[in-house]
Parts: sequence; structure tokens; C-alpha cells
Amino acid sequence: MQRKKGSGTPKQPLQDRQKSQSDLSAWRKGGTIDPEKSVQDHQSLNDQEANSKQDSLEPALSYFAKVQDHISLKRNSALQRHLATVESIALQRGLPPEAFDVLLNAALSGKLADTVNTRLLKSLIPDSVIPETSVVSSVSWLCVSKCSSNIQVLFLRWLITFFDFIDHKEELHALYGFFFYFLQDEKMCPYVCHVLYLLTRKENVKPFRVRRLLDLQAKMGMRSHLQALLSLYKLFCPELVTIILPAKTKTYFKNAEGPWKAAIKTIRQRKQKNSPVPQPLLLGTAQPRSRKRKWNTQLMIPASSTNRNHLEEVRQKNSDLYSTDECFPVEQLQTFPQLLQNIHHLEFPSRMGSVLTNPLLLHYMNCIKDESVYLRLYYWLGQTLQEECTWCVADNSQHEEEFKDFLETLCSAQCFLQEGLSPCEEFLYRSLPLWDGLCCRSQILRLVSWIPLNSFSEMKSHLYDPLAQLFFTSSLYFKCSVLESLKGLLQNWLNWQMVHLDSASDSRIHSLNTTFSGLLNMVAELIHFVGMISTVALRLESDHTFLLYFILDFYETVCDMYLKYNLPLLIMPPAGVFYPMLLSMDSVSLNQLCYIMYRYRTNLVAAKENEQSKKEIQQFRFSNETYKEYNQYITAMVGCLWTSNAFQKDIHPQGLRMDDELLNKTAVEEFRTSFNIVYHPAMIGYAVLFLQQACPGDITFNFNLIKVRFLNWYLEYLYAQGLEGLKVFIESSINRVSKASRNEAGNMEK
Repeated sequence: MQRKKGSGTPKQPLQDRQKSQSDLSAWRKGGTIDPEKSVQDHQSLNDQEANSKQDSLEPALSYFAKVQDHISLKRNSALQRHLATVESIALQRGLPPEAFDVLLNAALSGKLADTVNTRLLKSLIPDSVIPETSVVSSVSWLCVSKCSSNIQVLFLRWLITFFDFIDHKEELHALYGFFFYFLQDEKMCPYVCHVLYLLTRKENVKPFRVRRLLDLQAKMGMRSHLQALLSLYKLFCPELVTIILPAKTKTYFKNAEGPWKAAIKTIRQRKQKNSPVPQPLLLGTAQPRSRKRKWNTQLMIPASSTNRNHLEEVRQKNSDLYSTDECFPVEQLQTFPQLLQNIHHLEFPSRMGSVLTNPLLLHYMNCIKDESVYLRLYYWLGQTLQEECTWCVADNSQHEEEFKDFLETLCSAQCFLQEGLSPCEEFLYRSLPLWDGLCCRSQILRLVSWIPLNSFSEMKSHLYDPLAQLFFTSSLYFKCSVLESLKGLLQNWLNWQMVHLDSASDSRIHSLNTTFSGLLNMVAELIHFVGMISTVALRLESDHTFLLYFILDFYETVCDMYLKYNLPLLIMPPAGVFYPMLLSMDSVSLNQLCYIMYRYRTNLVAAKENEQSKKEIQQFRFSNETYKEYNQYITAMVGCLWTSNAFQKDIHPQGLRMDDELLNKTAVEEFRTSFNIVYHPAMIGYAVLFLQQACPGDITFNFNLIKVRFLNWYLEYLYAQGLEGLKVFIESSINRVSKASRNEAGNMEK
């Protein structure tokens, strides 16, 4: 039902309502409103009516405090006038604390019609805080059955929405058992569970309450709100909740904000003078839901989630009780020493989104590993991402910046925690098939790099397949961005397994084998996926040097997994990646490939030595195919760069071997030397510069002289140019035998 809107003083209610409605009509229809004139009008109205509005609220509060009989809204002009006054002031600047006791009692006492009660509850928007005494007294009306069930549910929704605005909550916590009693009401049960979830502390978890929740679950089935409360109980007291609950995080509570959040945001903007033209908002059920209500407004710690003066009074009265388990309000946490002193006494805000923007609270999460904090954060984040952060199809340009800021906050928090958040993973799996690859590209790809290490069963269909479709049809820059993101994902997985395996004791190593095996499979699948898309991308982009850089950067991590990350897994790049890199015309790519092959050799040699000494678990021995593929690649590299046998000894099915008859048809002279260290397209420039220095008077550029007379000098010249990868490759894979023979000859001479 669309409510009437009043926005003026009692002296001229009709004129003010008409003016407000005309402004709203122009705003909705996209009509032009002179901003300067509107600002001047509102400033003058504020100056003239600042005192009159406060005065007009007092008669309205006095009226609702004295009302006794059941009054019809249509036949009572005084009720209409005072109700319009309350709505107008609530919309313009919020209600003062003293108004809540009167209006809550009036709305819940049953003295007024449900239409009036609904409008009153929807108008209860605070300008600062809500007194706890008002909430406690209003809760008492729930047990006398004076108001209808619809009003009770609306009150609970209001309580959930404005929970952070209550000045302190000690007396409200004392009503935990009262709220728990209302779980038996099936209509109120979801909202009561949400209230209990906000109030629950460890001391509230009792065996009889666990039994009651289990009975309700058996009666109603696995409802999400009951599962949420049971999960929280299990975190606090796992010995009391012995049933197995679904481990997969999902949205447990429906959005309870109703019509209030948009009005809160408007009031905040007016106070901060961020909105030059105040836009009237209707609080009726016909008001469209704002799509950006929770993205960033929930990321700030409430101004007063716990009243400091009240806490001091309670602590003084109950010094013995608070001496060992004193709660420290999180809004008072300002410095790192405060965090260290109160790390076991922090009272986290119910608005868990504020944790993401507070470095001190993120430090706490890293240090304490409080599962209840993670659970509450996951609940809030899952609900926000599922209900509020769907892709904006119709008005993408309008909300993209705010969406981008929110995702940037998530990326920063995950980077700080060095841990991916499960709700972000679910959001990506749900959203990637709908993503255009343009909106918030940087933030989405950074979220991809922090996907937690979970089962692979969903990753292929939910991550790899939609990402591959975008990858193949997008620009070169997008391809490189995806490869960089997947490299970050691989590194985060490897860092995660190092931390968890290092912290595991020897007695638990066998119990980790199953999980470890799953880790190996997931990492292997990721590497194979990157190899596949890299092969296709090189063909699509004609072996572009920029693309080669990102592919090589990925395999620089892959080649060192055994020694650097203690992971018994090495996967060679596919032939479609290796040979374009070997034949690249860019010396930087060739040098990096040489370094990667050197690190492959170092890791494989170390693995072979450990296998022979039986230091490794036999279950994770390297496959002989890995050694075979490495040998084929190294033969191709040595044949190209050193022995000039590129087209003879390379036996890889996708290698460079060609019959002499086919090579002769190319009419290329000395084709066997075309890719050696002198004539290689990536090295010919160095060879020219070297000859200019070695033979300054010779303008014939006789490159054969390099191999015959100046080879060692030429190699030193290349190493001096920064080609360290080429140096370690040649010294380990080519000169290794000759060095050994020279050492043996020297020993014999001695």
C-alpha cells in the first residue's frame, strides 16, 4: 500500500505535501529542477522551520502517548496530522532518542489500527541512537498479544535493521531467553533466529536450547535460519551440537532491512551535505528497493554499538564479574597496543562488514582465528553478494563505481588476511557466466586469484569454462590479465599448502594424505588449464611477445614447485607453448625460457636424488613421463642453440624434426645453423654488436668467426648483457660434461 506523504509543519500540511509531491513527481519523471533554486529554498526552509519542526514533534509525541481508544485513520484529522508530522521529520532528519519510547509503545500496544502501526514502525528512523530502555519496554508488548502477528514481524525486522543503533545492549542480552521462546511461532521464527544470532554469546549456548533447535529442525526440516543458529552454537560449544551440518556457506537470513535503509542513507547524505538537492523518499511498500544499499554503508563501524558511560557503570557495579571477562567495545579500538591488551575481550560489531575496512580487526582475525567471527562475516558477506551485488544490467553505468569500490575493499581484505573468503568464491561461480569481461575487470580478476582451495568438482564448470570463453574472445590485454590472475591463484594455493603442512605434526601427516592428494590434483588441473588456453592464445595472437611474457611468468612458478613450495609435482609446458618460446624473436623470452628449463632440471635432479634415498613418500613419486618430456625438450634446445641439429634429433611428436628433402626445398643455406646461439632470430642482434667490437674494421660480418675463434668471448659478452638465464642453462646442460672432463684432466696432472 502506498502511503501518503507529509513533509510540512502542522500549520500548512496540505500545501507542503503538495509541494513535496510535485518535486517527487518531477524527480521520478526525469524532469529538470533548478538545483540552485532548490538548494536556496531548502536552506531557507531549514532556517525558518528548524525550531518549528522540533516544536511540532512534541505535540505529536504527546498525542501518541495519550491515545487510548482504537482510532480510525480516515475519520480522525488529528491522527492524520500528527502521523504526517512524525513521517516528515523522520524522513528529513531522523527522530531523536526520546521519541522511540512513545512511538514504539503506541505501535505495539494495539490501540491503533494496523495501518497506523505499520506507518509508525516504518517511520522509526533514528538521527543518532536508539535508547535500549525503549527497545526493552517495547519487547514486553510481544508477550501480551496486543498487536497482530504482522506488526510483530515488522518490529523484529526493524530491530534487526537498527541493531547497531541501540546505544548499549546489556539489558537486551538479558532478554535472550524471552526471544528464544518465540521460536515456536513459525512466522516469527526466521526473524527471531536472526535476532538471536546477533545476541548469542558463548554463555547463551545451553543444552536445552540445542535440544529445542534440534526438535524444531526435525519438525520444520533443514531451514536456513535454524541451521545458522545451530552452526553458531556448534562453534561456541561443539560438544553440545553433535550433528553434522552442511559445510557449504550460503545465505542463511533473508534481507530484513525493509523500507528503512534507503531513508537512512538519504539522511546521512543530507547531514554530510553530499546531496545538494534532498530527494524525498516514500517509505511505503511500493517504494523500489535500492540496489546499492549495503555495498559500502555496512563497511563502517557503528558510531556507538556500546555506550561507554553505561559500560563504566556496569563495570563499577560488577567489578568482580568483569575482572576476568571484560568486553572491550570495538569502536574504542584505535591503536595496535590497545588490540594487544584487549585481544581476548573484544566485542565485535554486529555489522560485520566493518571488519573489512579496519586493519586492527583484520589483525585480530589473523591472530586469533575465531571461527565465530569468520562465520558471522561469511553470513553477512554471502547475503550482501547474493542479494545486493548482482550484475547491474539496466543501470550498470550508474552503480558500477560503487560496486567497484566494494569489490576493491574485498580484494584488499583478502590480501591482508592472505586468505580467500568462501562467499567471494560462490559469487564468482554464480557471476562469471554472466560477466561481460569489462565491468570491474581488475577487481573480478583479483577475486579470482583468491579463490580458496576447495574441491575441484565445481571449478571446471563454474570457473574454467566461462573464463575460457571470455579469454578466447577478448583482447590481448584481457588475455594477459587472466594469465596474471591465474598465476596469483597458483601462488596463493602453494603458499596456503606450505603454511598448513608446516604447521601439521608428523603424527598427522598420514591423515593429510587424502587432502594433499586433492591439492595435487587441483594444482595439476589449474596448470593444464593454463597450458591449454596459452596454446590457443599464442595461435590467436601470432606468438605476441607481450603474451609470451605472462605465459613464461606463470611457468616460472610452475618449474620451482618442488624445491620452493615442497610440492611433489612438476608439469612441463605443452609443446604449443614450449616451441613458440624457443623460436621467439625476442631475446628476453628466450633468456627466460632458458632459466625455466634450468630450474626444471634442478627440481627434477633433486626429486630423483630424494626418491633414490627414499626420503619421499612413494605415493607422490614423479611420473617417468615428466622426465621423458623434459629430456625431449632439452634435446630440442641443445640442438637449436648449440649443436645446430634442430631438425634432426628432436623426436617430440610436435617438435621441429623435418626430413632433409623438405628442408632442401626451403632453399635456405645452412638451415641447420639457423637457430643456434649466433644465428637465432633472438640472438642475431647481439652477434652483430659483438662482431663490431671484436672486428671493428671488418664490414663483412663473418658470423662463422664467432663459433670458430670467439665462442668463449661471445658467451661472456652475452652474459654481460644480462642474459643470466642463458648462462645457467648453458653451464648446467651443455658445458657440464666438458667441465667435468677438464677437472678430471687437472686431477690427473696433479
